[in-house]
Amino acid sequence: MIEKKQFYIGGQWTDAKAGTDHNVINPSNEEPCATISLGGQADTDAAVAAAKDAFKGWMNTPVEERIAAVERLREIYAKRTEDMGQAISLEMGAPIDMSNTSQAGAALWHMDGFIKAAREFDWIKPLGDHAPNDRIVHEPIGVVAMITPWNWPLNQISLKVAAGLISGCTMVLKPSEESPLSAMLFAEMVDEAGIPAGVFNLVNGDGAGVGSQLTAHPDVDMVSFTGSSRAGKLISKSAADTLKRVSLELGGKGANLVFADADEKAVKRGVLHCMNNSGQSCNAPTRMLVEREIYDQTVEVAAEIATSVEVGPADQSGRHIGPVVNEVQFNKIQDLIQQGIDEGARLVAGGTGRPDGLNRGFFVKPTVFADVTNDMTIAREEVFGPVLAIMAFDSEEDAYEIANDTPYGLTNYVQTQDPERLKRAALSLRSGMVEMNGKGRGQGAPFGGMKQSGNGREGGKWGLEDFLEVKAVSGWPESA
Repeated sequence: MIEKKQFYIGGQWTDAKAGTDHNVINPSNEEPCATISLGGQADTDAAVAAAKDAFKGWMNTPVEERIAAVERLREIYAKRTEDMGQAISLEMGAPIDMSNTSQAGAALWHMDGFIKAAREFDWIKPLGDHAPNDRIVHEPIGVVAMITPWNWPLNQISLKVAAGLISGCTMVLKPSEESPLSAMLFAEMVDEAGIPAGVFNLVNGDGAGVGSQLTAHPDVDMVSFTGSSRAGKLISKSAADTLKRVSLELGGKGANLVFADADEKAVKRGVLHCMNNSGQSCNAPTRMLVEREIYDQTVEVAAEIATSVEVGPADQSGRHIGPVVNEVQFNKIQDLIQQGIDEGARLVAGGTGRPDGLNRGFFVKPTVFADVTNDMTIAREEVFGPVLAIMAFDSEEDAYEIANDTPYGLTNYVQTQDPERLKRAALSLRSGMVEMNGKGRGQGAPFGGMKQSGNGREGGKWGLEDFLEVKAVSGWPESA
């Protein structure tokens, strides 16, 4: 079994000062695959102190050198993507093929996007022609606590760390205790890239321990958090006492609006997107809203597609989905599926229990409910599993009303061949992102939501801005 009990603090791998052992569970077989240490207050304090000591030097490092540091990190990462894919697959259950490509590859995509954005970013710019001696200066905010989830571990780590490094911040990363191996592998790469000591630090821990210690720490200037809306609210309250900036990327309950003129692959695309990563994506299209005239045939197709989705162990090659991350998540999903049945939704695929042939591991049946109403639990709560809720709408306005009737506002989806309707939908849906007809967002597009889906934006220039302060300077010398 893998043993990774040290933390990366001040440029060194150090033993925990106040650590307790924690087993990382392989969700495919429910067996421990690694042991780590969960840190305590002394470990948190040491990491924050190292980041604070390193801040002045890193802040004053020319941005060209900070970009070059991320370029070195990217080169090292590219050579070890297979190692990263294996770590992610083992710890959180993404099938190995998907883990090697989508999961591990996401970090390269984001690092490339930040490098490009940084070269085009106006770090010091004029206010305007009306004020020729005024400048707007962008400066790093300071020490950042970065708290990342288990569902897309390197996607989120790279979005925070690469942007923070280029912006001139120093940082303490607390990855999820469910997926720490990939984060520790990333820390090895940071060390190899020659990032100055103290600029990047890693302490493992849980939310109640290291997470809470970081959010309340007086020497932390910002918290960048990705996770549940419930945890985001607690973090906001904890950080309020020190008035630190809080950037939140939280849950979602994405609506996928399928109009009668949608392309022939729209339903299949929507079902597979919902089931991807075993449904463990905050931007998954988990509510399929279907125009009444094609409702029955859509339900039939969706059920057929979901039934065809294979489920299997993460270490096997193939296009199947793997387990969900742990027993708590498995039980939560089972309870929500049962609630869907109890509240009167029509089960057309899947259901409770493990798929046939799998009696061990946290495997969930790809599940589809029809005749869902927007007041049902499965339509209101983020299931975070391979569960799709289908409901009908009668008019375009009705579709927008249902889609927006949610506490979340992360991503919505639209399927129609009408260009004017696409424009109306994009402007009517209350979410940070709208994806239309299967077109993914471009590199550097801002990722983030409205309402209880959070308040931050990650990726590209918006991701850089999240870690920057804005300083207004008057009387700037003309010669400069």
